[in-house]
Amino acid sequence: MTTRWLCLNLRSLMNRQKLEQWCEHGIIGLSLAILVLLPLAFGGLPQPPAGSSVDFLLLDPFLLAQFLLLPILALWVARVWLDPKPRLLLPPICWAVAAFTLYALGRYLTADIEYVARREILCVLVYALVFFVIINNLHRQETVQLVSFTLIGLATLIAFYALYQFLANSDRVWYVFKPYPHRGSGTYICPNHLGGFLEMILPLSLAFTFVGRVKPVTKVFLGYASLVIAAGILVTMSRGAWFSSLLALALFFGVLLFHRSYRFPALALLVLVGGLSAIYLPRSYALQARLTRLYKRGKVDDDARFALWRPAIQIWRQNIWWGDGPAHFDYRFPAFRPEAVQQGADSVHNDYLNTLVDWGLVGVALVGAAWVLLGLGVLKTWPHVRKIPKDIGGKANSSKFAFVFGASLGLVAILAHSLVDFNMHVPANAMLAVSLMALLSSHLRFATDSYWVTAHLPAKILLSLLALGSAVYVGAQAWRHSRENVWLARSTDAAPYSSSQVYLLKKAVAAEPMNPETCSDIGEALRVQSSEGGTNCQEQAREAMDWLERAMKLNKWDTAAYLNYGWCLDWLGRQNESGPVFAHAEQLDPNGFLTVARIGLHYVQTGDLAAARAWFERSLRLQDRENKLAESYLKIINADLLEAATNRIDASLWKVTY
Repeated sequence: MTTRWLCLNLRSLMNRQKLEQWCEHGIIGLSLAILVLLPLAFGGLPQPPAGSSVDFLLLDPFLLAQFLLLPILALWVARVWLDPKPRLLLPPICWAVAAFTLYALGRYLTADIEYVARREILCVLVYALVFFVIINNLHRQETVQLVSFTLIGLATLIAFYALYQFLANSDRVWYVFKPYPHRGSGTYICPNHLGGFLEMILPLSLAFTFVGRVKPVTKVFLGYASLVIAAGILVTMSRGAWFSSLLALALFFGVLLFHRSYRFPALALLVLVGGLSAIYLPRSYALQARLTRLYKRGKVDDDARFALWRPAIQIWRQNIWWGDGPAHFDYRFPAFRPEAVQQGADSVHNDYLNTLVDWGLVGVALVGAAWVLLGLGVLKTWPHVRKIPKDIGGKANSSKFAFVFGASLGLVAILAHSLVDFNMHVPANAMLAVSLMALLSSHLRFATDSYWVTAHLPAKILLSLLALGSAVYVGAQAWRHSRENVWLARSTDAAPYSSSQVYLLKKAVAAEPMNPETCSDIGEALRVQSSEGGTNCQEQAREAMDWLERAMKLNKWDTAAYLNYGWCLDWLGRQNESGPVFAHAEQLDPNGFLTVARIGLHYVQTGDLAAARAWFERSLRLQDRENKLAESYLKIINADLLEAATNRIDASLWKVTY
C-alpha cells in the first residue's frame, strides 16, 4: 500500500509539473504573440477601415493585446495553483509600477472625459499586467534569449520592409496609405515610430553579437541583422531616431573599448560603419536634404514641436499636482493653440511633458521612481552578470551580460528619443519598453535572493483574485470596444451624413454610450440632413441638438459640437440664443481657422456681413491654404458689400443731379 501510494503521489506530482510546464509554454508563446503582432499591426495604432471583415480590429489593433492577455492571466493563475510552493519575483520596481497603476485608477475616477480616460487607463492596466506576467514567467535564461532573438528577427524583417519602401518610394504600409514620401516606415505609418522600435532592438542585437554566448554562425546572422536594423533606422529619416541611436552606439562602443579583448572588433566595426557612411551619405540626396532641414533660416527646424510645448506647460499649470487627466491633452490643446499650429496636436511630441500634462507632478514622480529603481537594479545586477571575456566568441562570454547591456542601452535610446516624440504613446513601442524593463528587472535574481517571495495560500488567493478580476475587466472592455468598432467600421461604408450612417452610428452608441465623438458625429449628420430642407428639417435640427447636447456633456471641450449646436439655433431662427454658443466655441478654440470661419458663417446667417468679413479675413490669416470656406464666403461678402456701396453712391449722385 505504501509503495502504491508513493507511486500515485509521484505520478500526480509529475503530471502537475508537466501541466505547469505547458502553462509556462503557453504564457511564453502568447506573450511573444503580443510582442510580434503589435508592431506588425501598424504599431498598434488605429487605422481607417478598408471594407474587410476585420476592420473593427484596424480601428484599434490594441484589441489584439487585450484579447491575448486574457488566456495569459488564466495560465498564470493555473501555474500558481499547480505549484505547491510557487515563488514570486518582486523587485522594488514592482511597487512603483503597482503604485502608478493604482494612482491611474484613482485619476480616472475624477477625469472630465470618462471615455478617453477609461481607454487610457486600460492601456496602463494592460502594460502593468504584462510587466508582472513577464517578470514572473519569462525570467529563465533560455526564455530571455528566445524573446531577444524573436525581437531581433522581427526587427530585421521590418527593417527590410522599410528599406524596400525607401528604395521603391512606396507610399503604402501593407495596403494603407502613409503620408510620408521618401521615408521608410516598415509596418508603422509614421517613420519616427519605426525608428523608436528599431533603436531599442539595435543595441540588443549588437550586444549578443559581441558578448553573447552563442554559436559563431549565430553571431554572423546577428551581425547581419544589426547592419540591416541600422540601415532601417537610417531610412526612416527620423532625426530623433538617428541621434538617440548614435547616443546608444556611443555608449555601447565606449564600454567595449575599455575591454582589451573587444577593443579591436569594436574599432573594426566603427571603421566599417564610418567608411560606409562616408561612401553612401554624400550620394544620398534624401539624407542630405533631411540633415540640412535640421537647421535652416537661423533656427532649428523642429516640425512645430516647440510650438506645442508652451501650450502643454500652460495646460499643466491648470492642475499642477494631478494633471489635466489621462490622455486629455489633445482635447484641451485647442484653447491654448498658437496661431502657427492649425493641425491637430497629436500629443505633445515630448513624452515627459505629456506625462506631466496628463498625470501631474504626482504621476511624473511615480513614473520617475520606476525608472530610477530600474537603473539602480541594473547597477546592482551589472557586477553579477558581467564577465571578463577571453575572446569574442569564447566560452567566457555571457548571454546574461549581453541582454542586460543591450536592453539597458535600448531603453536609454528610447528615453532620449522621447524628448522629441511620443513613442510611449505607440502601443507596440510602449509594450516593448515595458517588456525590456521587466526582463531587465528579473535579472536582479542573480544579484540577490531577497526579492523572491513564496506565495502561500493567502497570497495565492489574492493573486488569483487580482489576475482574474483584471482579466474580467479587460475582457469586458475589449468586447465592448469591439462591438463599438464593428458599427463604426460599418458606418464608414455608408454614404456620409445619410440616414443609414446615422442608424449605424446609433448602434455604436448603444454599444458604447460614453463616446462623445460618436454622439457629435450623429449630431453633425442630422444637422447636414436638416440643412438640405424637407418637411421634417426642423425636427432633424432639434434631434441634432439633442445629440450635440449629449456630446457636450460627455466632452465639455468639444468645439465642433458647440459650433454645430449654434448653427442649429440659427437655422431654427433663434439667433438671440446662438450668439453665446458661438462665443463659447471661440473660447474653446480662439486660434483655430475653422472655428473662426464657422463663427463668420454665423454672422452671415444673422445678416451682419461686415462682422462676417472680419472673421473670414482672420480665418485666412490663420490658414491661407485649403481654407475654402473662408475664401469662398469672403469673395461673396466683398462682392455684396461693394455692390451695396456702389448702389448707395449712385443713389446719392442721382439725388444731387436731380
